[in-house]
Amino acid sequence: MQTHEIIKRFREHFERAGHTVVPSASLLLDDPNLLFVNAGMVPFKPYFLGEAPAPYKRATSVQKCVRTGDIEEVGKTTRHLTFFQMAGNFSFGDYFKEDAIRLAWELITKSQADGGYGFDPERLWATVYHDDDEAFDLWQKVAGLPPERIQRRGIEDNYWSMGVPGPCGPCSEIYYDRGPEFGQEGGPVVDEDRYLEIWNLVFMQNERGPGGAKKDYPILGELPAKNIDTGMGVERVAFLLQGVDNVYETDLVRAVISKAEELSGRKYGADKVDDVRFRVIADHARSSVLLIGDGVTPGNEARGYVLRRLLRRIVRSSRLLGVSEPVLPIFAEVVRDTMGQAYPELVENFARIQQIMRAEEDTFLQTLAAGSRIFETAADAIKADGRATLPGDKAFQLHDTYGFPIDLTLEMASEAGLTVDEDGFRKLMAEQRARAKADAAGKKTGHGDQTVYRELLDLGATEFVGYTDLAAEATVRGIVREGARVKSAREGEIVEVVLDRTPLYAESGGQESDAGVIVADGAELEVVDVQKVARKLWVHQVRVVSGEIAEGQHVEARVDQEWRTGARQGHSGTHVVHAALRQVLGPSALQSGSYNKPGYLRLDFAWTGGLSDETRSEIEEVSNLAVRKDLPVRVVYTDMNGAQELGAVALFGETYDESVRVVEIGGPWSRELCGGTHVEHSSQIGPVTLLGESSVGSGVRRIEAYVGIEAFRFLAQERALVQNVAGLLKVPNAEVPGRVEALVERLRVAEKELERLRGAQLLSSAGQFADSALDIRGVALVALALPEGTSGADLRTLGSEVRNRLGARAGVVALFAPDGAKASFVVATTAAARDLGIAAGKLVPAFAPALGGRGGGKPDLAQGGGTDPSGIPAAITALRTELDRAVESR
Repeated sequence: MQTHEIIKRFREHFERAGHTVVPSASLLLDDPNLLFVNAGMVPFKPYFLGEAPAPYKRATSVQKCVRTGDIEEVGKTTRHLTFFQMAGNFSFGDYFKEDAIRLAWELITKSQADGGYGFDPERLWATVYHDDDEAFDLWQKVAGLPPERIQRRGIEDNYWSMGVPGPCGPCSEIYYDRGPEFGQEGGPVVDEDRYLEIWNLVFMQNERGPGGAKKDYPILGELPAKNIDTGMGVERVAFLLQGVDNVYETDLVRAVISKAEELSGRKYGADKVDDVRFRVIADHARSSVLLIGDGVTPGNEARGYVLRRLLRRIVRSSRLLGVSEPVLPIFAEVVRDTMGQAYPELVENFARIQQIMRAEEDTFLQTLAAGSRIFETAADAIKADGRATLPGDKAFQLHDTYGFPIDLTLEMASEAGLTVDEDGFRKLMAEQRARAKADAAGKKTGHGDQTVYRELLDLGATEFVGYTDLAAEATVRGIVREGARVKSAREGEIVEVVLDRTPLYAESGGQESDAGVIVADGAELEVVDVQKVARKLWVHQVRVVSGEIAEGQHVEARVDQEWRTGARQGHSGTHVVHAALRQVLGPSALQSGSYNKPGYLRLDFAWTGGLSDETRSEIEEVSNLAVRKDLPVRVVYTDMNGAQELGAVALFGETYDESVRVVEIGGPWSRELCGGTHVEHSSQIGPVTLLGESSVGSGVRRIEAYVGIEAFRFLAQERALVQNVAGLLKVPNAEVPGRVEALVERLRVAEKELERLRGAQLLSSAGQFADSALDIRGVALVALALPEGTSGADLRTLGSEVRNRLGARAGVVALFAPDGAKASFVVATTAAARDLGIAAGKLVPAFAPALGGRGGGKPDLAQGGGTDPSGIPAAITALRTELDRAVESR
């Protein structure tokens, strides 16, 4: 059964059952907790949370979803996908458990001839929450499942919540038994590869309180109206119904792989390394096309950065498959042809989607060619020197000079068997930011070829009127799309517009560009960014919301007044905090970089060592006293000599024209060269609240603050937090620090005692461990995995004690301990073993790779660690093999 038919039957089944068919929402929703829609119920959250009344009692949808938390894992296995479709049915205070189970069971077990999926009921299992007797009974009553195929599971597996206080409830999952060739018998609790989850039914019946995301939270009671939220994995059902082994071989995904086979001349399934690349291409192509279709464009932040990573991984995987021609537009066509039936907007907007993908590939191919050569040269040199780490300055060079993304450097290093000095890279990035501000602004607008802008500059500089006006009549001098001038732009297009005059501030001096609109007869353009070219040309990046804009057209440019109010507060607040820093710390605390936007500021300054709490409080108080004094703000235009005579501060990394603008706050107290927008009196800044102070490089500190309404909101949140904590501790607000300190001390003492007891317990087992030694050709071997969390100190202590218990025997002690996503080990040898030439440090290379790690040491004691604790059994086996070989060779 083809995927589109699976979707069609799902919708028709629930439509016949009285559900309103709701189209898939965009992948981009206004949810501060989500980068993309990652589950079918996300568009319905306002109804479940009671924030808005549901317009229907029953609904069904097939929602496109993107999850990008594990991009690096995509392709390595057949389980990971970034893009998938979630089919669901929803009840808002209407039907509950019995009907939810009945509706799901009918669809999956009804014969295909009768419109169902035709799954064999004898191969279906269900799980329920451990105390949900009602669901357990309903599976028997409604579906006829025998009790032995209904399994109970705990809160982490079968209890659902949004991770925050609100609706929650038990869930019940439907599993399909793929057969004994796929794993062990015993149901989902034993093997979730053989027993594959295909549908999750959530019974929203309770309300939860604050606590952990998946556990450790109180159930406050039952909801007044009980809801149903279900999710069926379309791709999983597809691969079961299509008789293939995994989702990558289903019709819609395999089509992309087939195209990659055609382009590369290689076959999927012939080589494991190539298979990873085929899967990366197939998954990322689908995600990328759907994301661009919903309005995401490649960039260096947030959603745009995720998209850029996906696109560039496709290109690089294609090159590794031997494809030298451009591939993104070709794969986009395959996704359009396979997914357009479900998402018609892909067909309607395909020209734009393909155009964006083509431009990104062109840019990246230049990056890839230059960066790959530099990386390969560096990697060869590192290996030749016997080293295993790419220095931070080399990773920085790849990023800064060649635009090579750090995640790509990390990936290529891993493939070459190298690591990267990430700390060194980040340090250099921080030190470079201030020096590279002008260059970064140019890159942000994509001004690779300046020819088109020089043509526009020949028409004259843009007149900026935003210091006095928030709206201005203007004429469109030019429209630029992908580096080339065009005569016009239509609805939905993203272009750059140059005006002869504008009130919109262009990003510079650390201040974000203004938000606003450009309007004309029948047209509206949303201004999403404003940058300066050659410091004289204002380039507005815009999205054409409606109508059409043309070169030579008369328009009106308008600044968002609320945005400008916040921006003025943020920039003037930066000057005030800078002056307060210099007043408290001295004139050497000079600003070396800043960033401000409405309600927020960040300021880097020259200083060694962190600031004490008292110093931070003093800086905050001086800043707020300046606000309270209602100091006048004055702007003076002069030349550099005049500015220097005034004592104005010129900031590192900035360049200035012959005529400069000096902004004074309180006369000489704060006097800086600045082209930004500012308040008229310091009181208009509002409260200033410091958020924190940290190091961003050698000799450079960073201070952050909220100003205005954002500062008020932050303080209100802090007050509420203290009140909540005080309520939990049942003490007045003023006593919270003391009570928390006492609790922390009690916890520290308890943890120390637990550590002591655990160590004592382990040491008491030393004799037992020694007695359990295996004999390897006359050498005693004690190789054991200890409990999770055993510290490195305990490993060493216990290893030495077990070695002592072996006495005069030739013996080797190897102890391993998992700790989350890591593993530690220690190897100790007795004197008699060392007399045989068995050295602890020489044994480590034989087994450490099984842990994804390394280590070393002396002949009597060696230690190390790895990143794969699941490899401990394999490491023990490898150690036994190596010890056997070493003894035999004597």
